[in-house]
Amino acid sequence: MNVIRASHAGFCMGVALALHKLDTIVAARSGEKVATLGEIIHNPQVLEDYARKGVRCLHSVEEAEGDMAVLIRAHGIPRDVEARLRERCAGVEDATCPRVKNAQLAIAEATSQGRELLLYGEASHPEVRGLISYAAGESRIFSSIADLEELIAGEELTGRPLVLAAQTTQDRLIFDEMHRRLAARFGDSLTVLDTICDATRERQEEAGEIAARVQAMVVAGGKSSGNTKRLAELARMRGVPTVLVETADEIDGADFAGVRTVGLTAGASTPRYIIDEVEKKLRLL
Repeated sequence: MNVIRASHAGFCMGVALALHKLDTIVAARSGEKVATLGEIIHNPQVLEDYARKGVRCLHSVEEAEGDMAVLIRAHGIPRDVEARLRERCAGVEDATCPRVKNAQLAIAEATSQGRELLLYGEASHPEVRGLISYAAGESRIFSSIADLEELIAGEELTGRPLVLAAQTTQDRLIFDEMHRRLAARFGDSLTVLDTICDATRERQEEAGEIAARVQAMVVAGGKSSGNTKRLAELARMRGVPTVLVETADEIDGADFAGVRTVGLTAGASTPRYIIDEVEKKLRLL
């Protein structure tokens, strides 16, 4: 089968930097305690590899030990959690993606005078929990235009200065539409922050372009990864049958009966070797 593989697929800059920091710490502290607070990235194969190297994944600050080297994950953590972690451990390293860190600081500055934050994102996502912790005033989270319309329909926001921002991996086209609707309703009382990552935009645009040229799409990456799931959603919105797989072993030839050309892309936390293995298996179908 012919495979059209996205050129923008696999590790983004933020993920690569986070893993490089973790690799450096593991190498420098051989035999010592190394951990991450939360999953360093959302990819189970990468996490399993680090677990084999002895890196622990902590689920709370209380699990941290004073003599540990603890790395803050690429998605970032809430402001108060970071403060507690630094009080508990001397060896804290920050591997927050630079784009996420910029978004955190931009939100802190834009809301410093009490502006209310309107954040487009997934409420349960660790990045979102971190972002809203930097808001000086109130914050509201919504994940769709329908949710936003419900919010606009009420009177709670009338007369209030507002800040619109987004989780860094959200859909830019949807965000732009949200911007348009809020600006039409609230005008000059709205401040908009450009927090969506360029790597996300590039991946989404290329996935859409490939989907228009193929009979099916495969997205490789962790099923808990927000940006990976959005790539699959975007392809499906183009009307193309789409399969999301974590490894090549999950590919079922029956899903591609009659397909001559398939598109392949991957999330920002997907290792290149997994993309290579998926491509190889697809070409053999």
